[in-house]
Amino acid sequence: MHTLNKPIAGYHLLLILSAVDGKFNLAEDDVIVAYLTENFPFHVDLDNEIEFLSTLPEEKYMEHFTKAMNDFYNDSIPKERDHFLDFAVQLVKADQIITPEENIYLNTLFNAWAPEFEEEV
Repeated sequence: MHTLNKPIAGYHLLLILSAVDGKFNLAEDDVIVAYLTENFPFHVDLDNEIEFLSTLPEEKYMEHFTKAMNDFYNDSIPKERDHFLDFAVQLVKADQIITPEENIYLNTLFNAWAPEFEEEV
């Protein structure tokens, strides 16, 4: 798959985070809508992204999550990553339960973007 731009990579990350617990919650949708509203000030057709993610086998989630995480990282500055992490935390907390699967993905994101390993920009 091609390189994802920052807003699309973030969208992929959030959708995978919402899917890893096997349940979709309306409160999670609210977080995703807030992210989309902030990052896409005009209407964007996300049908191809939804189709790709809805057909992605569960065993490929982490592989694609890592790719999207790296694409977002390469297209962002530390402040943008910190802001995105807020969305990710809001999403996994939206249903009041952080499952072990959600925790694994969230920890993967935090560990990859750990501030102590970043150069000052």
